Amino acid sequence: MAITVPRRQLFIGGQWTEPVRRKTLPVVNPATEDIIGYIPAATSEDVELSVEAARKAFSRNNGKDWARATGAVRAKYLRAIAAKVIERKSELANLEAIDCGKPLDEAAWDMDDVAGCFEYYADLAEGLDAKQKAPLSLPMDTFKGYILKEPIGVVGLITPWNYPLLMAVWKVAPSLAAGCTAILKPSELASLTCLELADICREVGLPPGVLNILTGLGTEAGAPLASHPHVDKIVFTGSTTTGSSIMTSAAKLVKPVSLELGGKSPIIVFDDVDIDKAVEWTMFGCFWTNGQICSATSRLLVHERIADEFLDKLVKWTKNIKISDPFEEGCRLGPVVSKGQYDRVLKFVSNARNDGATVLCGGTRPEHLKKGYFVEPAIISNVTTSMEIWREEVFGPALCVKTFSTEDEAIELANDSQYGLAGAVLSNDLDRCDRVSKAFQAGIVWVNCSQPCFCQAPWGGTKRSGFGRELGEWGLENYLSVKQVTQYISDEPWGWYKPPSKL
Repeated sequence: MAITVPRRQLFIGGQWTEPVRRKTLPVVNPATEDIIGYIPAATSEDVELSVEAARKAFSRNNGKDWARATGAVRAKYLRAIAAKVIERKSELANLEAIDCGKPLDEAAWDMDDVAGCFEYYADLAEGLDAKQKAPLSLPMDTFKGYILKEPIGVVGLITPWNYPLLMAVWKVAPSLAAGCTAILKPSELASLTCLELADICREVGLPPGVLNILTGLGTEAGAPLASHPHVDKIVFTGSTTTGSSIMTSAAKLVKPVSLELGGKSPIIVFDDVDIDKAVEWTMFGCFWTNGQICSATSRLLVHERIADEFLDKLVKWTKNIKISDPFEEGCRLGPVVSKGQYDRVLKFVSNARNDGATVLCGGTRPEHLKKGYFVEPAIISNVTTSMEIWREEVFGPALCVKTFSTEDEAIELANDSQYGLAGAVLSNDLDRCDRVSKAFQAGIVWVNCSQPCFCQAPWGGTKRSGFGRELGEWGLENYLSVKQVTQYISDEPWGWYKPPSKL
């Protein structure tokens, strides 16, 4: 399918801006391995310009243009952006699919979620007005107090390539709703739709500098953004290794961070399930988004009583997945995002086989696809808990399997991980599901499903999966500073110190 990739520049201060060093990066279609365009490559000089633009926008007209404007004013812009996203849904979905390789149907679904996220935070922006000056209950009647919620300032938003526009908007929408000004640095592997978001912001007349968008490498643009002394907070989604580096940079400036990092999430399947339904949710939990999901339930724990039947059906269903160019009708698994990611996934499967695991299916290039970064979804059994495939995040379509005999054993295996992003439990016994939900060491739990995500519900993890929560009201709180105001209201002097004696 022929798609024209728009030629864009950096978006700084409401204007398209050529990178200071005039550098570009190629855009590679992962389904064909062809270069289909170029994106600008920002460096530290461009970061300086964007931070300056964001600071000006934050303080312009003593903050009345944005930071201290009412939430209702900001909501109008968010709703206008949402409407433009819907208007350009087909174009945006096409760019997303060709840029990161996700099936077109999925990319279109993402665009609906992008618009919905802007609408949701428009509502919360309006609601913020009513929450200002919330009274405090104080123990002394000579004082009264209230709370102000204020934007934290200029924020740096660093986002991944698996949901290029949607995960950017998870940060952009609440940060703008709160009154912050922002610099967005999307992944260099998939930036096209974020640059189109810049064009949408320009179309709706978003005040200049409120949102600035820099594309480029993490080392050349992301790192100087994270360490910049005039950026008040960094919010990052990506690998645990990069998150640790960002946290180290921020610590030197005592700068707050929110981190949504890696995962190796479990899905526990008990022996009382409808097997066909459970098989499909298990597949969806690991192979959706071409397996490139931080919350992927990629560790399957299946009760030993149904393990043989379950795995037999799971392999048959998995072999039936349509793997194709994302634009083919009915595509349910496209290519992984890059050559580096392709090699990484194949190596994980190869290492598992060398470690003694059994590859029941997949883990290789599909025979009918000679080009592109396609990997057949892999199911790997006979895994031990010490194996790399069990402990490390693959970020590709690879599911490893262990059996269990008791609920306690399943919970112990599920929690035996450095990560704690998500977990799923499948059982017809809802009391058991409740027990397991409480026992999971994770920030997200799914019962009788895997991977549903709603912008109203908090998102984030524990342990090495990071800290802080996105989405819901918690996502807005990420970008707000809480200020207490306390007033002395008595007509009487305080009376702690005695006045000087009168002469």
